[in-house]
Amino acid sequence: MLIDLTLKMSKSDFITDDPSRKLGHFGTHCDVMNKEFLLENIKRVGKIIDISNIKDREVNITDINIEIEKNDFVIFKTDHLKINGYGAKEYQIKSAELSDSVIDFLIEKKVSLIGVDAPGLQKASKHGEVDQHCADHNIFVIENLCNIDTLYEKVKNNSFTVYCFPLNLLDSTGLSCRVIAEF
Repeated sequence: MLIDLTLKMSKSDFITDDPSRKLGHFGTHCDVMNKEFLLENIKRVGKIIDISNIKDREVNITDINIEIEKNDFVIFKTDHLKINGYGAKEYQIKSAELSDSVIDFLIEKKVSLIGVDAPGLQKASKHGEVDQHCADHNIFVIENLCNIDTLYEKVKNNSFTVYCFPLNLLDSTGLSCRVIAEF
């Protein structure tokens, strides 16, 4: 079975005067921070972690309840997109709250991709910094994933295959992409 994890966008979503919405940073996208997305990352083993019940604190390593392995595509289910909607102000100003120790743990495990159904892995003030830290370790962040709740219902703690196809844009910190899960 296939599930599309790519946020559907209309033409009007791409027409904006908002300077924070740079080329490649629309809808589901990969923050590459001027690094090169490796072709090996197109197909990866996926793991999903439900952190939707964590609201008043950062996510810690003890909240990770599955085995993480080298080159995994680790997806965090926050339900942030489902609850707030992509265009909502609340969606844009709030995000997942992965602790620095979780980010370092994922870097240590040498995962390939980290995905989230939110605009970032940490609060807005640290967004660019954490994306750059991950990219410096050849780990790319995929933001604004959708249908994560459906995926989680189907796979729970089991592995699955994830396909990620970013655009081949030059000189961009973000690459719009299509992300498909197969199980």
